[in-house]
Parts: sequence; C-alpha cells; structure tokens
Amino acid sequence: MTTATLMNPSLFRVICILHSVIALTSGTLMMFYTEEASIFGPGSEIASKLKGSTPHDELLIQISQSFSGLLLFAIGFILFMVSFVKDREFHCLFAGGSVILYVLMASWRVFFEWRIEDLAYEWPKQALGDITLGISWVFFLVYSWREKYD
Repeated sequence: MTTATLMNPSLFRVICILHSVIALTSGTLMMFYTEEASIFGPGSEIASKLKGSTPHDELLIQISQSFSGLLLFAIGFILFMVSFVKDREFHCLFAGGSVILYVLMASWRVFFEWRIEDLAYEWPKQALGDITLGISWVFFLVYSWREKYD
C-alpha cells in the first residue's frame, strides 16, 4: 500500500478524535461545572441573566444544561467510536453529513440567535466556531476526492 492510501483513514481518525475531545470536554463541563461553563462562554453578567428568576426556573435550566452536556458527551463518545471505522465510503458520507450539520448550526445562530438580546453578541463567535469545525470536514472531503480522482 502507498502512503496516500494509508493517509486518508488516519486523517479521518485525527479529525474525529479532535471533534470527540471538544465534545467530551464541553459535555463534561456542562454536566459537572454548569455555572463555571456558562461564565466561561458568554460571561458572568449574561450568565446571571440566563440563570432564571425563580428557584424553580433555575433548577429547570440547570437540569436542561446537564442533559445538553450529557448529549454532547454521548456525541463525543460516538465520534470516538466512529474514528475507528475503516470504510472509505462511510468516511465521505460521515464527513458530508457533518458539514451539513455544522452549516445548519451556523445558520441557526445567524438567523435566530441574534434576536435573543442577551446572546446577541455571542452568536458571531459561536457561528465562527461552527464554520471552523465544518471546514475541517470540507478539507477532509477535498483531500479524499483528490485522492480518489487522481
């Protein structure tokens, strides 16, 4: 086998593990360090506004954030498992789906999150992060298509 045929699966694995580490870390922070994670993201002033006005609201928001963290943790774990798949067609399909997902997330932030007064200044950074993560999969697709058609 040539190095070109060996590079594609390892590139897929590296991108998957990178995204997995990001999701696992974010999910763990959201589950166990909810207050600190919300201060780290939008800042302490906005975090206090998003906390809720009554103790019941605070509890619901904290539970919601913990479940969101659990979902992110599960996504990170699935990404880690997917990184060991060796089927090249699956790699391209998975990368294409990931690009679509990141474009949809960035679109959601651009079209809807800017309307929320407390998050109006946060959406550009988050949309840029979504686009950056999506571009990593685009680079993988370009590399694999170049390898396939050369």
